[in-house]
Amino acid sequence: MTTPSRRDLANAIRFLAADAVEAAKSGHPGMPMGMADIAEVLWNDFLRHNPRNPRWANRDRFVLSNGHGSMLLYALLHLSGYDLPIDELKRFRQLHSKTAGHPEASETPGVETTTGPLGQGLANAVGFALAEKMLARRFNRDGFEIVDHHTWVFLGDGCLMEGISHEACSLAGTLKLDKLIALYDDNGISIDGDVSGWFTDDTPRRFEAYGWQVIRNVNGHDPVEIGQAIKTAQKASGKPTLICCKTQIGYGSPNKAGKESSHGAPLGKDELALTRSGLAWTHAPFETPEAIAQRWDATARGAEAERAWTSLFDAYAAQHPELADEFHRRMRGELPASWDDASWAYVRKLQVDGLTVASRKASQMALDAFAPLLPELVGGSADLAHSNLTLWKGSRSVAQESPDANYIHYGVREFGMSAIANGLALHGGFVPYDATFLVFSDYSRNALRMSALIPAHAIHVFTHDSIGLGEDGPTHQPVEHLASLRYIPNNSVWRPCDAVESAVAWKVAIETRTGPTCLVFSRQNLQHQHRTEQQVQDIARGGYVLMDPADGTFDLILIATGSEVELAMQAARQLSDAGTKVRVVSMPNSNMFDRQPLEWREGVLPSWCRKRIAIEAGVTDYWCKYVGLDGAVVGIDTFGASAPAEVLFKHFGITVERVVELARAL
Repeated sequence: MTTPSRRDLANAIRFLAADAVEAAKSGHPGMPMGMADIAEVLWNDFLRHNPRNPRWANRDRFVLSNGHGSMLLYALLHLSGYDLPIDELKRFRQLHSKTAGHPEASETPGVETTTGPLGQGLANAVGFALAEKMLARRFNRDGFEIVDHHTWVFLGDGCLMEGISHEACSLAGTLKLDKLIALYDDNGISIDGDVSGWFTDDTPRRFEAYGWQVIRNVNGHDPVEIGQAIKTAQKASGKPTLICCKTQIGYGSPNKAGKESSHGAPLGKDELALTRSGLAWTHAPFETPEAIAQRWDATARGAEAERAWTSLFDAYAAQHPELADEFHRRMRGELPASWDDASWAYVRKLQVDGLTVASRKASQMALDAFAPLLPELVGGSADLAHSNLTLWKGSRSVAQESPDANYIHYGVREFGMSAIANGLALHGGFVPYDATFLVFSDYSRNALRMSALIPAHAIHVFTHDSIGLGEDGPTHQPVEHLASLRYIPNNSVWRPCDAVESAVAWKVAIETRTGPTCLVFSRQNLQHQHRTEQQVQDIARGGYVLMDPADGTFDLILIATGSEVELAMQAARQLSDAGTKVRVVSMPNSNMFDRQPLEWREGVLPSWCRKRIAIEAGVTDYWCKYVGLDGAVVGIDTFGASAPAEVLFKHFGITVERVVELARAL
């Protein structure tokens, strides 16, 4: 064929997408067909990436926030040379394929983050751009801009309707993330039809109010206009950019273009044939002519871009060897060589010191001890820094120009905060933690779920963990939240009982690269627990024997977490004085405990001992799997109340007396 035109290149995306959706008999062809021209210009003229090394540190990050149009991304990855062969596109939405219905970072080379819940990809992109800015401040030197890349995000009307877009984009403007460029698929259509009945925002003015540069009314099917808009965006200083691209959903489909019928269903065999004819695409399904494939192939220029960067980095390393070593370590996700010994030394010191403090205070103490060892640790709180105690002695706001900035004041933006933290984690070079009250984990719930699904190495800190927070009442007292978070697959939830367990929880969370961790801390003081050296080591297993009778035999097991561990210890002493032999098990992380070998779990909770009581100031059902039909659970299955903490624990029957009474009944 003759030299391919830009429309030919874009049509390759359109028909790979439409053919894959048709083969799967499900999917979303409209968005890929509508955004194909924008994607072609961005990926062929601007995006810096290396298909042969999807993890190149200085690559541009591309995020498909409107993830239902996943075939757009799969087509781009396939055409540009990533390890995504055509057979995977033919298996779109099929079991064990690399082309899931929505992009999944863990499954597909080149996918930067898992998207689908609208707006979250946009928030992740804010995290990517913030990571780039902080790394550039830390590592770049005159003549050596080793961190210099853009974050590009595609988004649609649905992303902008979601409240998370307000949270994340408002903060992005405040933080002046000028390497963030969003391309808005302004097609006026969502699943229910023309959005004019429910989405009449003046989007450009909204983003200008956030402090963004806005480029309006770009013809999303004109490569010249698209390219000029992107060039303008790249020149912005101190402002992220929103490019508003007017497009037609389902572009090229004679009967479905511009209609919701092309949004979330295959075009159909006959309509697809008409589309081929209308766009003069004479090639069979999943067939890309060689001339078009060659124009798309980005492997050579991607390798050259990385080689040029590597040459720059080598020269940088010669002049700044310590910075170069730190950069490599952080981007590889490795901890400092001194980390393990230093962190265990701090834990052992706490055990010796025997401090009685609130676990939120113990958390801050752990940050003071660990953060100086970890320049990659970056924290933040949703306007509760002084309640969550997430500020440590070396905290410096990212709103300042310090190269060592490491703290984000998120404002009251719980959902956006957690999704941005996911982006920070995915970018590389950082271990992020965020924080709010446990009851407000509801606000960030879907971002917490996405942390586990992606998975992202983000640490989510939650304080004020129970009715123990007292007078603020049931609106602020979490009841079902601990159980709910534990039920998220691949999520790890810690509720430590004292300063030592709190420090171990932080240590393990920092080391856990396979997914997120939720750290749950108390407002009230928690009594220090005595342990042997072996018991201190055993905390990391999630559940361990804290106390046994002197002769090692027992008739009853008490299982507890957090502030209720001391309650269990007191009850055990009373029962022991009355002749009942009691084992006390501290279970700070049931998720971790459940992953231990059977021998360990049986050693802690032997199956022969069926007289068990679990104690936690939360819903009781979760603990039934540990106590069985012969056991009991002390907890709370109603909302809380407004009163001092000690009054509430007595009112709801979470007391030593209640545990002793149940034990005697058993």
